[in-house]
Amino acid sequence: MQKQPLAEVFGFPPDNLLKEVERYRNNKLCPFHNRVPSCTKNSATDPLGVCSIFHEGNVVITCPIRFTEEWLITEDAAKFFFSKDVANTGRWTSLREVPLKDKFGKAAGNIDYVLVSYDHEGRIMDFGSLEVQAVYISGNVSDPFKYYMRDRAKRKNMDWSRRPKYPRPDYLSSSRKRLVPQMIYKGGILKAWGKKQAVIMQKSFYGTLPPLPSVGSPDEADIAWFVYDLRRDAKANRLKLVLCETIYTQFRSAVDQISTTSPGDVDDFIQVLQDKLNEERNSIPPDAPTLTDITTMME
Repeated sequence: MQKQPLAEVFGFPPDNLLKEVERYRNNKLCPFHNRVPSCTKNSATDPLGVCSIFHEGNVVITCPIRFTEEWLITEDAAKFFFSKDVANTGRWTSLREVPLKDKFGKAAGNIDYVLVSYDHEGRIMDFGSLEVQAVYISGNVSDPFKYYMRDRAKRKNMDWSRRPKYPRPDYLSSSRKRLVPQMIYKGGILKAWGKKQAVIMQKSFYGTLPPLPSVGSPDEADIAWFVYDLRRDAKANRLKLVLCETIYTQFRSAVDQISTTSPGDVDDFIQVLQDKLNEERNSIPPDAPTLTDITTMME
């Protein structure tokens, strides 16, 4: 287990204590294009400034804003959504947190980013949706964050490995509670409209999904899965976002693959049922005699 659970705090590795880096921490700033200059994760006034954590030798992004470094994700998605002429000439922009409703006016949730292309007069010509999938954390990341922030120089290489509730990524909840519902509900509306979708996630998260059936070219795809990772820049002592792979899929086949559970052995489940039945039978108290029974016995 990694001794230091924090990979990035307010945008930089914990052992990077340069003056310009400490400025971000002292002022609780976000270097990755948050809606406002400050970090707002969990709280606007007392933010949890952890961008990523260590897990099994990897750095795992836990804040979706971390993916907006240099706006690589929107540039890559624009090349999938729009023609080369539009994507390369910059006649597009991104709109954040756009509400989406179904036919009956029921809220389907907000789309993280909608990329729109427009003509010379500013009229929208086309659009596509971009969803960013960070990873939920199990355990407690707040305590090591606060402990580090109180004395960063002495605790930059702190050992948190023996503390309770050591933080780790919860990939299963991230896919079941966020990714799958979004794909089915919001994605279904966009598919019905014939609009392309892009999903942004990290390599370690994508590796927990079942293999997705890909198509031969971007033109055949409804969805592009952009898989990024963080690579260390040793000279600058910081982590940089890089695109590792792009997978192109059809909407329906991808949703079916992700939302279908791989069944275990039914005999194992039957054994669970048998054990619970035996437990119930053994816990039933013996029949107690009624007052009528006692009176009859005394006659």
